Amino acid sequence: MKILVVCQHYWPEPYPLPDICEELVRRGHSVDLITDVPNYPMGITYPNYKNGQRRKEKHNGVHITRVFTIARRHNAVFRLLNYYSFMLSSTWYAKHLKEEYDVVFTNQTSPVMMSNAAFAYAKKYHKKVVMYCMDLWPACLAAGGIAEGSLIYKFFGWESKRLYNKPDKILITSQMFRDYLVQQHDVENNKIEYLPQYAPAQFDMIPPSAEHKETVDLMFAGNIGAAQNLQVVLNAAEILSNEKKLRWHIVGDGSELENLKRLVVEKKLDNVIFYGRKPPEKMPKYYAMADAMLVTLTADKFISLTLPGKIQTYMAAGKPIIASATGEIPTVLQDAHCGYCVAPDDARALADAVRTFMNTNEKAVLGQNARMYYETHFLRDKFMNRLENTLIDNASKK
Repeated sequence: MKILVVCQHYWPEPYPLPDICEELVRRGHSVDLITDVPNYPMGITYPNYKNGQRRKEKHNGVHITRVFTIARRHNAVFRLLNYYSFMLSSTWYAKHLKEEYDVVFTNQTSPVMMSNAAFAYAKKYHKKVVMYCMDLWPACLAAGGIAEGSLIYKFFGWESKRLYNKPDKILITSQMFRDYLVQQHDVENNKIEYLPQYAPAQFDMIPPSAEHKETVDLMFAGNIGAAQNLQVVLNAAEILSNEKKLRWHIVGDGSELENLKRLVVEKKLDNVIFYGRKPPEKMPKYYAMADAMLVTLTADKFISLTLPGKIQTYMAAGKPIIASATGEIPTVLQDAHCGYCVAPDDARALADAVRTFMNTNEKAVLGQNARMYYETHFLRDKFMNRLENTLIDNASKK
């Protein structure tokens, strides 16, 4: 197949889509990608891409076109400019493409408008679109503090409904996305299929941390934003400050990182360690340090519908998981028997779960359960086979 892919984020930004595109190339397909000028997550344009540099390049067999994008920085105005600069420029580019593709694939995270170019191309050439839905809109806005009754939320609600009804097939990363799309946006139920994320290969079966070591090491890895609600981790760390063996490791970057660092100073926590953002190939080294991995989300009713990709990565690594979340996450962790989950924002309950983990003799068993569940439900080859077959089913017949 000749596949056109549309997504606002791609390599060298920390994002899982490159592995999918490159595997499609390895399977014999031709992949052309429309994406942004990289600026995520720091909000500034990457040095090698400034002033119009590298707008077209080929990386591991994928042909990449980068359209005009205003860097998101770290404020609401520039984020909106970022969203719409990509949407408008990518749509213009897609409409003027002379190349004919068999199928269009759009990997949709925030914002949903990033997929507009896929529909513009598909309409012009009468092609089908497969969407991979990783974030729900406008639900994400509520988690960021936009009131559901506001004009902004209503506008993006209308925009989201329009766009979610355009794909011929929507693949969802969480089982709970289905009801939202059907009830909030009137998407036809038979258009929706569940396809959970998988973990990159480098996280397969990372060795467990050394036995009988002097510390208990807990690690959060990933984006550090408002939705991740990492303040509850710092509050739990404060409650457990007398546990001298306990260490809290935070690897990643995002809009809330500086606030968290400030809180650590204010709380005088000497057992919380920040590492900043690390390249994907370096992450297994950090995972290997951890006795258990942390995942936290806000109590927002829509954010709780998500199953963050870090769950699959933690499981692939064979690590126990300690979570502060509701919705899809506790369901998966309970099914897997691989850790503990408490309610969002409840630092006392999170601290109690950590104490329980510290005292259990089942740490190795929890990690083994995580890996077994991953192999049953989230293997990369299963994902790629299903995605490839879905693209084939929706491709132009020759």
